[in-house]
Amino acid sequence: MRMLLLVSDAFGGFGGISRFNRDFAAALSTWPRLSEAVILPRRAGLDVGGLPPGVRQLPPPGSKAGYLAAALREACAGYDMVLCGHINLTPVAAAAARLAGRRARLGLVIHGVDAWTPRWRPGLGAVDLVLSVSRFTLDRFGGWAGPAAAHGVVIPNTADFATFTPGPRPAALAARYGLEDAEVVMGLARLDLHDREKGFDEMLEALPGLVERRPRLRYMLCGDGTDRPRLQAKARALGIADRVVFTGLVPEAEKADHYRLADAFVLCGRQEGFGIVLLEAMGCGVPVVASSRDASAEAVGGGRMGEIADPDNPDSIRAAVLRALDRKRPHVPPDLVEAFGHAAFARRLHAALDGLLA
Repeated sequence: MRMLLLVSDAFGGFGGISRFNRDFAAALSTWPRLSEAVILPRRAGLDVGGLPPGVRQLPPPGSKAGYLAAALREACAGYDMVLCGHINLTPVAAAAARLAGRRARLGLVIHGVDAWTPRWRPGLGAVDLVLSVSRFTLDRFGGWAGPAAAHGVVIPNTADFATFTPGPRPAALAARYGLEDAEVVMGLARLDLHDREKGFDEMLEALPGLVERRPRLRYMLCGDGTDRPRLQAKARALGIADRVVFTGLVPEAEKADHYRLADAFVLCGRQEGFGIVLLEAMGCGVPVVASSRDASAEAVGGGRMGEIADPDNPDSIRAAVLRALDRKRPHVPPDLVEAFGHAAFARRLHAALDGLLA
């Protein structure tokens, strides 16, 4: 099997979808039926790093028109399957699959809100296999896409549990942020003005009531973006600016230590397609709080591995955060690696692809 992966970004990229694409390529490289996988990203950073065996990544073409031309040109080299890594690339992927070979299959990966919103893309009717990172996302997609979702399989995200492990609280990091004697609740995401349903507003609003119960409590919000000034202004308006630390962008090499600085991790919004950061935090032994209003509840096993709160209910958020803070640290759920480790991810992917070819 030769596979062409059309993705937004992968090796050299940043963010959850980029991470998924790298994990996907690594799992694909161990599939016995694979001869070669070629990745064509829309964008990529300067440091692509090492690629898994049997995987090549082409340079990004730049413009949208250049990407379409590059995808169609590459497809003419002949492939058994074209995998569309984002629903917005479906028209390009469908056209590439038609050129790739008479029997070429078309796969689609869906991640979150882009697949929840009813918006038909040309080529969706030609999809042979839908891979969804959560049941929540697959159900929302199926609610409007109909037959396009008929051959859907859930393959939850994975995390690197060799990197995200429990460890000592990093004193230098605590000193950097003035958190030496604090009890820390952490959040982590891109702070995008057009992506305001991560639950950060709700956590800020819950903080005054939490501080009454936990006087040493501080909220460490990791990440950067266009929404940061608004969130900082909101913290000032709520009178809790001295309780909130905005770290800015956290380098990948420092992420594990930031988790280890936290006493609880909260991702309680309305738009997560899964929530890889919850897996990373749990791997570091940090108790977590997910949301009942999106797919993040699946990342904590429906409440088996972590707390679940309703972002529409401030009392629910406060109660869940307090329960998380009361857990003994480090706490790594005993079945975390078995459920979400790289081996489980690869096993699910291989089974889905084998099923498509059966």
